Amino acid sequence: MSVRDIVIQQLVNGLILGSFYTLVALGYSMVYGIIKLLNFAHGDIYMVGAFVGFSFLSLLSGTLGDEWGGILAAMVLAMVAVGFLGVLIQRIAYRPLLAAPRLSILITAVGVSLVLSNGAMVATSGEYKAFNTGLGYEGFDLGHIHVTFTQLVMMAATVVLMMVLHLFISRTLYGKAMRAISIDMDACRLMGIDVNRVIALTFFIGSALAAAAGVMAGVYYGSIHFFMGFVIGLKAFTAAVIGGIGSIPGAMLGGLTLGLLESFGTQLPGIGTQWKDVFSFGLLILLLIFKPTGILGRTEIERM
Repeated sequence: MSVRDIVIQQLVNGLILGSFYTLVALGYSMVYGIIKLLNFAHGDIYMVGAFVGFSFLSLLSGTLGDEWGGILAAMVLAMVAVGFLGVLIQRIAYRPLLAAPRLSILITAVGVSLVLSNGAMVATSGEYKAFNTGLGYEGFDLGHIHVTFTQLVMMAATVVLMMVLHLFISRTLYGKAMRAISIDMDACRLMGIDVNRVIALTFFIGSALAAAAGVMAGVYYGSIHFFMGFVIGLKAFTAAVIGGIGSIPGAMLGGLTLGLLESFGTQLPGIGTQWKDVFSFGLLILLLIFKPTGILGRTEIERM
C-alpha cells in the first residue's frame, strides 16, 4: 500500500472518528457554556442513545426495513427520546443545584453517569448487542482504498447536524438567548428571559446530538455495549477542551483534530493502535500547559 493510500484511508477513518467525538463534544461545550457544568454523564447519554436507536430500529425493521430508511427513522426517534431524557436529568439532578457550589453539581453528574451505565448493564446483562443493519459495503475505490457509502453518509450527516446547530445558535431567538445566558445569567433573568426553559433546551439539543452519534457508532461498528460511553466521554471532553470548552466551533474543531490525530498518529513507525490514547491525552496535557483556554477558547473575566 502506497503512502497516498495510507493517507486517504487514515483521513477517512479520522474524519469518521472525529465526527463521533464532535457530536458528543458539542453537548459538553453547550452545557458548560450555559451553566459551567462539566456534564460527565454525557458519554453515557451517547451510550443510551445507541441502545434506544437499536430498539427503535428493531421495531421499525419490519415496516421501514433495516437500511437507510429504518436507520434514519430510528435515529430521529432516538434523538427525540434521549433529548427528553436529557431534559429530565437536568430537571431532577441539576436544576435544584444551580445555586450550589460547583463541586456539588459535578459530583451529581458523576452519580448520574453511574446510574445510566449501571442501569444499562442490568438491562442488557452486560452483554454486547449486535447492531445489525442491511447496509452492505458498496462504495467506490480510491487507488487501493475502498470508501463505502456508509462512511460518506455518516460524515455528511455530521456536517448537516453541525450546520443546523450553527444556524440555530446564530440565527434564532433561542440561540441568542443561549449566548446571552452564557455571558450573564442574572441579567437575562432581569430582562425577562425564561432561563430554565433555555437551559432545558440546551440539554435537549446536546443529548439529541449525543444520541445521533451513538446510533451512527452502532451502525458503523456493528455492536453496542453498556460501557461504550466511558471512553468516548473522556475523548469528547478532551476534544471540547482542545477546541476551547464553551465554544461551539471549538468543539467541532477539537473533535475533528482529535480524530485525525489518533488515526495518523498510529501510523508512525513503531507505533500501534494501543498508543492512540497517549496521543489524545498527551495533546490535552500540552495544551493545558501552553494554552489552557484551548484553540478557540477565550479567557473569562470573573465579575466581583
